[in-house]
Amino acid sequence: METSRYKAFAAAAGTGSLSRAAEQLSYSPSGVSQLIGALEADLGLSLLIRTRRGVSLSPAGEALLPAIRALLQQEERIFQLSSDLNGLMTGEIHIASYSSVSSHWLPKIIKAFQQDYPNIRIHLMEGIRQEILQWLEESHADIAFMSAVEGCHYDWIPLKDDPMIAVLPKDHPCADDAVYPISRCNQEQFIMPALGKDADVVELFDRFDLNPSIAFSTNESFAAFAMIESGLGMTITNQLITEGFQADVVRLPVEPPQHISFGILIPNKDMLSPAARKFVQYAKKIMAESNQGL
Repeated sequence: METSRYKAFAAAAGTGSLSRAAEQLSYSPSGVSQLIGALEADLGLSLLIRTRRGVSLSPAGEALLPAIRALLQQEERIFQLSSDLNGLMTGEIHIASYSSVSSHWLPKIIKAFQQDYPNIRIHLMEGIRQEILQWLEESHADIAFMSAVEGCHYDWIPLKDDPMIAVLPKDHPCADDAVYPISRCNQEQFIMPALGKDADVVELFDRFDLNPSIAFSTNESFAAFAMIESGLGMTITNQLITEGFQADVVRLPVEPPQHISFGILIPNKDMLSPAARKFVQYAKKIMAESNQGL
C-alpha cells in the first residue's frame, strides 16, 4: 500500500472533510476520495461515514486510526534519519504541553533549538493532562511536557519540581498568614481549573483525604484567578502557572509543602524521531542550567 492513502485517510479523519483534507495535502478532493477508496478496498473495510456535512470515522476507521498515525510517524522518522545521515536534519516535531510550561519554559528551549536546526518545524499543542495523554495515545504528539503520571507506562524524563501554592482573595482570613493549611480547603469555596478535573489538585486532595465543595470550575487557570480576584473563591495550583500573571490576589505556600514534578513524557524512546530526540536533549540541558541558577 502507498502511504499517500494513509495520509489522505488521516487528514480526512482529522479535518472531518474531504475538501479540507485536500487543501492540507495539496490534492484535489476527488484525488483524496480516490486514495481513501483505494485504501478501503485494500483493507476490505469502510473507514469513513460520508454525509453532506463532511466525513466521520466508522467503527473500523476509529479502530485503525491510531495505528495508521503511528505508521506515518515512522515514515517521518525514516525521512528524518536519512536527512540526519546527509547532515541536513529536517522534519517536524509535535509537542503537547501544559499551558504553563509552553508559556514559561518552552520559548527559551525552542529558540535555542531552532538556532541550530532552523529547518525543523515545531507544532505545539496545549491542553490539560487528560487531553495530552490522549494525544500521545493517538500519536498526535511525539513528546509531552507535563506533570508526572503515577503508573504511566511511558518513558519519563524529570526536569524540575514546582511548588504548589494557594491563591486567595485579598480579604481572605488567611491572606496575612505565612502559609495556607491544606486541610482548610474543606471550608472553602473552591475553584477548580481544567474543566473541574485538574489532575494534580485531585491527587493532592486524595493524598490528604479531602473532599472540598467545588463552587466553580473553569477551563483555564487565568479565569479562575479572575474569579478569585472578585472574591468568588480560592484555588490551589502550581506556582509556575501564576508567574507573570497580573491579578490582585494573595499567593501563599501550602502547609505541609507540596510540589508537582514536571518533565517530558515519551511514548517510546526507541521509536523517537531524530528531531524529537534532539529537542529532548536541548530541553534537558536548558532546564538543568535553569535549575543551577536557582
